[in-house]
Amino acid sequence: MSAGHPHDSGYAVDLLFTDGLPQLDPDRGYRGAIAAKAAGITYRQLDYWARTELVVPTIRDAKGSGSQRLYGFRDILVLKLVKRLLDTGISLQQIRVAVEQLHAAGIRDLASTTLMSDGASVYLCTSNDEVIDLVSRGQGVFGIAVGKVLREVESTLVDFEPAASDPVDELAARRVKRTA
Repeated sequence: MSAGHPHDSGYAVDLLFTDGLPQLDPDRGYRGAIAAKAAGITYRQLDYWARTELVVPTIRDAKGSGSQRLYGFRDILVLKLVKRLLDTGISLQQIRVAVEQLHAAGIRDLASTTLMSDGASVYLCTSNDEVIDLVSRGQGVFGIAVGKVLREVESTLVDFEPAASDPVDELAARRVKRTA
């Protein structure tokens, strides 16, 4: 894969959009309802995770009544990974540690990353050797291939229109459309 150019979050932009899918703009945001649907969670979960700072939107966080959060592609990927980990019975406390590890690692090639767990802790593996080492020590019970989840999110988001970065401009555009 190509090295790409780094984005603010430390991930390579090019690596996230492959397999012939249309190029999604990494700086555009998706409203909460779309982010929740793409991640397979309820809006209530999304709101709770944002308020407890488990997954905070990187494009724009809510600032007071009436403002909307805008989630980037990577945010939605993390939301879906959190959902998968919850579905396997991992505690929210351990998931929080895993999310912090993902952010701290600044991984460039998410497609080759695997989240492994022994049912109690979550381990971030960036190579097959790490996965094999974890399993051989009897620690790995199951794994989540981040690349597979990444492609699921990509294909889901292709069907959704991203929100404009400036909601004032978006609202103005809608008003013009309605009056025309």
